[in-house]
Amino acid sequence: MNKSLIIACDGEAASGKSTGAKLLSKKYKLLLLNSGLLYRYASKILISKKPKKPIKYLKKIFKKVSYNLIKKQSLHTQEISNHVGYLAKNKAVREIMRIYQKRIIKKNKRICVEGRDIATKILNNNPKYNLAFYFTCKIDIAAKRRWKELKKKVPLKEVQKSLVKRTKMDKNRKHSPLKKVKDAILIRTDKLNKKEVLNKMSKEIYKII
Repeated sequence: MNKSLIIACDGEAASGKSTGAKLLSKKYKLLLLNSGLLYRYASKILISKKPKKPIKYLKKIFKKVSYNLIKKQSLHTQEISNHVGYLAKNKAVREIMRIYQKRIIKKNKRICVEGRDIATKILNNNPKYNLAFYFTCKIDIAAKRRWKELKKKVPLKEVQKSLVKRTKMDKNRKHSPLKKVKDAILIRTDKLNKKEVLNKMSKEIYKII
């Protein structure tokens, strides 16, 4: 499988896009780039370091930090979840993350990138995605999913409230809002199990390879 394959996976908070992207990447031997982890890592270091000039600090960090190091961090805490939505609204931060992602993408012709502005911003050109997926899920199921990720350390109601707030912020932010591109394949994870999600995505892949 040497042929170039560039996949965009966008979706709402806790909609199952990370799981879908991970399953697809494993099956088709694609590098998986999770943009959400970048923002979460940025939130983590800003919370812990409290730099006087946060944008300048993030620029410096993201010029040299490896994605492998970011992946090894513990980033799914409620504190980070509460912080990251506000950070993601910042235009300067989004530009730092766009440059970082583009640098990785240009080095990899077989890649699956997942996040909230992948098809609309990151992979809308140079290079453009071969296939785009958009993930959505009923809020009660999404909340239980995230609650389990947090090992039930936070009340379920608080998790659900946080997810509703985050998705609203994502869809209504001024810069790179979350939205489904016209040609994206809709994946409803509240109606499909993991195997069915992978099968649906694979059927679309078969059409283009």
